[in-house]
Amino acid sequence: MPIHEELIPLAIVALVALLCGLIMARLRQPPVVGYIIAGVVLGPSFLGLVENEESVALLAEMGVLMLLFVVGMELSLRAFRRVWKIAIATAALQIVGALAVMTLIGKVMNWPPAAVLLLAFVVALSSTAVAIKMLDDIGELRTPTGRVAVGILIAQDLAVVPMMLVLEVVAAGTFEVMMLGRIALSIVLLVVLILWLSRRRRVNLPEPGVVTVHPDLMPVLGLAVCFGAATASGLLGLSPAYGAFLAGLTIGNSNLRTGMLETVMPIQGVLMMVFFLSVGLLIDVRLIWQNVGIILAMLLVVTVLKTVLNVAILRVLRLPWAEAMVTGLVLAQVGEFSFLLAGAGVRTEIIEIGDFRLVITVTALSLAISSLWLAAARRLQDTAISQTAPARQVLSLVYGREAGWVASRASSSVRRLLRTGPKVVDPTAPPAHPSPGPAADPGSVDAR
Repeated sequence: MPIHEELIPLAIVALVALLCGLIMARLRQPPVVGYIIAGVVLGPSFLGLVENEESVALLAEMGVLMLLFVVGMELSLRAFRRVWKIAIATAALQIVGALAVMTLIGKVMNWPPAAVLLLAFVVALSSTAVAIKMLDDIGELRTPTGRVAVGILIAQDLAVVPMMLVLEVVAAGTFEVMMLGRIALSIVLLVVLILWLSRRRRVNLPEPGVVTVHPDLMPVLGLAVCFGAATASGLLGLSPAYGAFLAGLTIGNSNLRTGMLETVMPIQGVLMMVFFLSVGLLIDVRLIWQNVGIILAMLLVVTVLKTVLNVAILRVLRLPWAEAMVTGLVLAQVGEFSFLLAGAGVRTEIIEIGDFRLVITVTALSLAISSLWLAAARRLQDTAISQTAPARQVLSLVYGREAGWVASRASSSVRRLLRTGPKVVDPTAPPAHPSPGPAADPGSVDAR
């Protein structure tokens, strides 16, 4: 067969993935959802153009390693240290809360304990890429609310590798000392590395001089470090993903970060497209149609459950109501790392392939509706606040058309003041005659 004919399927795959990604971007949705849709279109449910799933699976595994490598490089440990207490506490309570809810559902549905644990891990995680994009869209990325949300996302990302190791132990059915030792060793190494890196200004790693002269060697160096660390981790009995993540964490806090991140990102973008494409190949449209009621119910339960759970946890940790509400809504979706955990569940036979397809379908839909869910919930919140007459009067007088936006950002203490109905004096009105007694402090009530 001529080479140009062999390239036709590859060209079609790239074109369909690009078009679906562009459409999702135009709709202000994550491009990864477009890649999943492209997988559905190219898979057996529609066109059936992708048949060699083993080659796609190999590239997808490489994409997973590159994803963890890049995530490690992008983590800001210094920023994480500022909010690490509330971030770790929130992530831990999210896992505990998800486990409690899934245990109750599992008893009703008669799920095995391993499947309950897997689904709890899946539900507890949020999408770092989608959440950061939403925070940026609403102007909250560099506010205290954004810093807390990003800190929670970092804590969740740090928990992914230990989760995968725990699932391997649970799937084995016996708690061997060696397996427990592996989990303990991985957690200890991760904590020690984070503490060491966060206390140093920057780690000076030896940079080959030839890389400076030939910058095109930098992406090759990045691939060698990523896959080399993954291989070494696998040989030590740990997860390859764990090694890739630790390597990225070290590079991200070293003198090599900027150059390597810039050159590796395009490669990671292509491999991640293949990963999400492979996820789409596993989605069976007929299965979705046959279980549309169950899928929509699961999507609703997961979205509402995560929102309520997140807001409740943040309120328990004494965050103001407005910050807790925005953060809870931003973290309401199921994350891309949930695909990895679900895939690990299939490989270890915790769940069957049919259950896996339901999980990835709900996860993909959760990513797709995340921004719509945030917009709808904030609109309801603004409407509820604006229905309070004193609040509406104060905010309309001070902020005019921006009253609804200000109301959504108001702290809980200010909202309590607004609900009490303080007296509002029109600044354009003539001054009233002073009454006997001490003068009122004009700045005693700050509507901001």
